[in-house]
Amino acid sequence: MPEVLFYHLQRQPLESVLPLLLEKTLERGWKAVVRVGSPERLAQLDEALWTYREDSFLPHGTRADGAPETQPIYLTHDDERPNGAECAFVTDGASVPLDADCARIVLLFDGRDDDAVGRARETWKAVKARGLAATYWQQDEDGRWQKKA
Repeated sequence: MPEVLFYHLQRQPLESVLPLLLEKTLERGWKAVVRVGSPERLAQLDEALWTYREDSFLPHGTRADGAPETQPIYLTHDDERPNGAECAFVTDGASVPLDADCARIVLLFDGRDDDAVGRARETWKAVKARGLAATYWQQDEDGRWQKKA
């Protein structure tokens, strides 16, 4: 059963937070899948991961790149995990794969978006009802992530 982490984005946008979390995932030797809510958002994140830092990039791909099973980070707007990712990142209203055979699910949601907060609350309830381990993370004044629940 996966562990589910909720990241409440308030101080930084997804494009700043996601690359750091993906780096940590790759450092563990895990593959990742990133699920987004639309093809447009997929294109934005695809570009952001190539250019988020001048001295680095995150190796990733989409269905359009081919060979999805070989991608260390696979970006999608569908319910798929062709690379066998140990960690699923979910954002922008994409479906949360609570039945996925992965070690960790990370839900990132924008705290300034009432709909996103509402979806996160409903997902929290669903996670708890299934008896899955869940943690809630929020940034402090200095931008460090603090475990709140």
